[in-house]
Amino acid sequence: MPANRVDIVQNFPFSVDKLYSYLSDHENLGLILPAKIRRIKDGKAGVNGVGSVRKLTLPGGVSLEETVTKAEKNKLIEYTITRGGFPVKNHLGIMRFSGDNKSSHLHYTIDFDSALPGTGWLVKLALGSPIRAGLKKLVKQGL
Repeated sequence: MPANRVDIVQNFPFSVDKLYSYLSDHENLGLILPAKIRRIKDGKAGVNGVGSVRKLTLPGGVSLEETVTKAEKNKLIEYTITRGGFPVKNHLGIMRFSGDNKSSHLHYTIDFDSALPGTGWLVKLALGSPIRAGLKKLVKQGL
């Protein structure tokens, strides 16, 4: 089991269906994360579903690829880094969705190890802070 975890909980004033649809679309993630994101491979059962791959280009030009490994509509999205991402290794991101047609709840965890001893806290901060800020921005701006 990875040694580090980013754990984010956020409530939204819109339906779980709208939230899931928005966050499952790779292209939308760039609006809440400080990265340029584009889908580079379509999934098996849908363009953003299982098997789909997104490329993230972070500030400074560092890039990585993430692959969706599990998707359950309005319930769950799991993904892992499949290319790049140093110093992150053994990465698993999970978005858990719940709610109804009026409001929704996201529990987002990212488990990982750091290839550089003693830097897990820094990676955790670098991942968690911008994601939290982006999700709060999404609450304010709406869908």
